[in-house]
Amino acid sequence: MLLYADSQYTSPYAMSVFVGLKEKNIPFELRTVDLENGANHRLEYATESLTGRVPTLVDVNFSLSESSAITEYLDEAYPGVALYPSDPAAKARARQVQAWIRSDLLPLRQERSTIVVFYRPSHVPLSPAAEIASRKLFRVSEALLEHNGDHLFGSWSIADVDLALMLNRLVLNGDAVPEKLADYARRQWQRPSVQEWVSLKRPPL
Repeated sequence: MLLYADSQYTSPYAMSVFVGLKEKNIPFELRTVDLENGANHRLEYATESLTGRVPTLVDVNFSLSESSAITEYLDEAYPGVALYPSDPAAKARARQVQAWIRSDLLPLRQERSTIVVFYRPSHVPLSPAAEIASRKLFRVSEALLEHNGDHLFGSWSIADVDLALMLNRLVLNGDAVPEKLADYARRQWQRPSVQEWVSLKRPPL
């Protein structure tokens, strides 16, 4: 199995798939694509990826891009350690969390990119739009974690990785985050599979 990620290892979506593969203990080769020079648009990669994006997973003769599609595929094709809750409603909620994180909160994702997580913090204050996005992130996260458990759905799921990374854009940058949410994000960050991604050797910016 082959996983294509960005060459700086800052893609939250590549991280999600990497963690899923590690959790399932599936052997794979990790290759990088230099997004800065447009390598993802070259014919040989775009043909394999279909959408020309990272991450892309190649499993024998089948290739797939879009991270949540990949983790769902892994869960169905390689049963064992589950990446999603088994309860249909909880699984749907986990997918909702993933889709929401990928499609909303744009000002926050722009002003606290994953550069602040994996390279260096930003000292620029959040704009009013990013402040609004952060308050929405806190409100939704607090509602999801109102049961006071360690994970979103009783036991760990891949949605915990995605939500924790979004929160850690603020936590690791030193921005104000409600303590309960900061504690949750820090606990998720210490998961061994997550730390394997964090510990990857990154090129200088």
